[in-house]
Amino acid sequence: MPTKFIQANVLMLLAAAIWGFAFVAQRVGMESMGPHLFNSIRFIIGALVLLPLLFWFTHSSPKETNKVPFKYLMLGGLLAGVFLFAGASLQQVGLQYTTAGKAGFITGLYIFFVPLIGLFLGQRTGSGTWLGALLALYGLYLLSVREDFTLAYGDGLQLLCAIMFAGHVLVIGYLARRMDTIKLSLIQFTVAGVISLFIALLIEPISWDMVVATAAPLLYAGIMSTGVAYTLQIIAQQHAHPSHAAIILSSEGLFAVLGGWLLLAEQLSERGLMGCTIMLVGMLVSQLMPNLRLSRPSTS
Repeated sequence: MPTKFIQANVLMLLAAAIWGFAFVAQRVGMESMGPHLFNSIRFIIGALVLLPLLFWFTHSSPKETNKVPFKYLMLGGLLAGVFLFAGASLQQVGLQYTTAGKAGFITGLYIFFVPLIGLFLGQRTGSGTWLGALLALYGLYLLSVREDFTLAYGDGLQLLCAIMFAGHVLVIGYLARRMDTIKLSLIQFTVAGVISLFIALLIEPISWDMVVATAAPLLYAGIMSTGVAYTLQIIAQQHAHPSHAAIILSSEGLFAVLGGWLLLAEQLSERGLMGCTIMLVGMLVSQLMPNLRLSRPSTS
């Protein structure tokens, strides 16, 4: 394997680790401030972190190959920001009722929700994706469904979060081919931050002491999870195969479980560990074998 591909894989693995441990920061942040206030500050920090990156890319590549009118860039950023706000809000609120590790794994289900949602948009989906979906759903059952066959509240919010993030991935996939990705991200982070701040002002207590008490989780989520990891992903995916990128980035759930265990003393039962394993297998099948044949071809 060429060196540049190995370097790309290492950078994506580092990005996945940063995102996985961010679930710990997000959960700790809930101890001193509300979920919407946390998200608002996190996204605003992320937008500020992207400003130097935008400046650097603009001056290193002054000729834009995907220049579009400003109003379309704003509309695209607004749409992406709304999906990002919805997914992040469901995730952050849900983290108050579930563990960081479970949240990381369930959020990772967006990997196969993307092609499933694509069915309603006229996109064809292979048998392997369906097999992966069934495996992941069974893993979710073992991880989160109680004995009375009800889905735990916090895990249910994470499942809705995964659906919103799948929609976000589809929106970004469409817009990124037509618009400057750095500018698009800067706008979407700003939109998500402003909406979150508006909700926080309406329903959550806000004080400077809260911000000071939550400074470390906020800085990690804003700088590392948003700014650094996003930059690593951009650099890495210039040389990475798309399917390899999806698989490596999906390891975010494993790092979320590891972070919860190391830093929050979270524990999973044997049933929960089995559920995580089956979910991971389902994600891998849906990405590595999307066109898998489930029936034996005829030899006649």
